[in-house]
Amino acid sequence: MTSQLAEWAWKTAKTELASTLPRRWAHSLGVAARAVELAPLLGDSVGLLRAAAVLHDIGYSPGLVATGFHPLDGARFLRDVHGADERLVRLVANHSFALLEAEERGLRETLEEEFPLLDEPLLVDALVWCDMTTTPDGEQTTAERRVTEIVGRYGAGSVVGRFIRRASPEIFATVERVEAALAAQPRWG
Repeated sequence: MTSQLAEWAWKTAKTELASTLPRRWAHSLGVAARAVELAPLLGDSVGLLRAAAVLHDIGYSPGLVATGFHPLDGARFLRDVHGADERLVRLVANHSFALLEAEERGLRETLEEEFPLLDEPLLVDALVWCDMTTTPDGEQTTAERRVTEIVGRYGAGSVVGRFIRRASPEIFATVERVEAALAAQPRWG
């Protein structure tokens, strides 16, 4: 992916999030910053990851909310309004085990039909790692602290609380896989 994609993604996310949801924008910037760390693992795909990282929560933008499920609303906006790259749209639609939350909301079939999970496990895992190791304010954290923060913010009995508790074993396993792959990279210097 080119720097044009990254620039477009940044501008699009900023337009939709920066003024209306500044904390969500800070989180998105932090997630995108984490993506840069994965360049040794992803090579040329790091640009796509950076674009997906900055756009992953765009569906929270008040002007884009249709279903109330941000991965689906964001992906539809990127596809229908911007004609965005299919891989990018599918990453946004399915970020951080969105299928499990879609199931909680009765939207799993819709999400699966419109935006099938991308068959690129490392790229999918990379976006989970970026998102689940970044606080709402854009700072680095552990996946365990992030899950605890999400449950605390939404409540254990909420749709998001139920989803995140259900997804947490997969989130933790994914973060461990990505961190193991990073640790296995040769060190220079």
